[in-house]
Amino acid sequence: MPARERARYTAATEFLFAQKAQGARFGVDRMRALARELGHPERIIPCIHIAGTNGKGSVAAMVEVILREAGWRTGLYTSPHLVHPGERVQVNRQPLSATEVADFVAELRPLAQRVAAVDPDAVPSFFEYMTAMAFLQFTRKQCDIAVFEVGLGGRLDATNIVEPEVTVITSIGLDHCELLGADVESIAREKAGIVKAGRPVIMGRMPRAAEAVVRRIAQERGADVVSVSEQFGDEIASYPQTNVEGDYQRWNAATATLTVQALPPQWKITKAVLARALSRVNWPGRWQRVSVEGRTVILDASHNPEGAQTLDSNLTRLVAETGRLPIIIVGVLGTGRAGPLMETICRHAGKLHLIVPQQPRACRFEELEALVPATYRGAVMRDSVARLFPSPGKCAAGGPTDVIVVTGSIYLLGEIMERLGPRQIAT
Repeated sequence: MPARERARYTAATEFLFAQKAQGARFGVDRMRALARELGHPERIIPCIHIAGTNGKGSVAAMVEVILREAGWRTGLYTSPHLVHPGERVQVNRQPLSATEVADFVAELRPLAQRVAAVDPDAVPSFFEYMTAMAFLQFTRKQCDIAVFEVGLGGRLDATNIVEPEVTVITSIGLDHCELLGADVESIAREKAGIVKAGRPVIMGRMPRAAEAVVRRIAQERGADVVSVSEQFGDEIASYPQTNVEGDYQRWNAATATLTVQALPPQWKITKAVLARALSRVNWPGRWQRVSVEGRTVILDASHNPEGAQTLDSNLTRLVAETGRLPIIIVGVLGTGRAGPLMETICRHAGKLHLIVPQQPRACRFEELEALVPATYRGAVMRDSVARLFPSPGKCAAGGPTDVIVVTGSIYLLGEIMERLGPRQIAT
């Protein structure tokens, strides 16, 4: 990249991250004001809207590849990014380039300032800037349909100004309780805030109490509910196959299948399209295996209590498959998430490397060490990403015959992926 373009991109990302440093700010009013200034691009492209505690990113990736396999030009908006902010906004799975990010920031800043001049509280957040980029990019690139993943919650999320063809709620679990509520019913109410009048709702596997909330809100809004559990039952063998590992990904594949089947017939989603698409899902960081200096490194963003349960199943299967305990590298944001995760990995780890991700909410070494059960007999080491992954294609953890599992914060995975390099992490 030429020096001038690199400087523009650096300045643009520094500006965006400065907005992020102000903290999360929920509510749709700022996004509505910015969208109005932009001429409401969110109204132009048909879309699918996906919320949920876990699985929403995987389902979004699956829905996108199905639609693209059917011949449609797709937009995909997800969060967070792993390495570069442009990953959040993709057209036919091509992320925003550095130049496009810089151009969008240059375009949006004056509009945001104009909005803020009328209402100082209307200054967009980092997420709102990125959401505006998605609306504009998908419109200008003439996408046929877009898939939007909710950032956090649903009711007050910036993406909740869309009028989707189909609404999806993948799962409900206890995460972000300080923002969304202390029980699954409260969290379900926030997630179900994306349900729109008369638009079908696809409901993934979730606790009965949460399901009751989703059904009640859907009924109040005249939206039909299609349940994955009712359609596919309890036997995992009846769920669609996919190239992404784990039983839970077959649940996600079922959710994605029902989502595209809820679209009108003109979208041409055949059984053959479904089978081909689900065999080539690209969603990095979800039990993703890469080879680094002859050893297997598994990257898995299990970061909350529900994710810890899935991780437990995956690690159990991994130990049975390899006949040995893996080396686990872990870094987490928030002790509420760290507790269930540390309990899980200490049942399976031969050795633990503790990392503090470069994020303000990252657990300190002392906090992680305090969560290691007294019964754990493996080595516990304080470490850093720079030491464990010193350069592209290099790994200092374990030996060539060891299996390395990296888990916890998706930001930790992003730091490691950046050091490994794009060739190493390609799927």
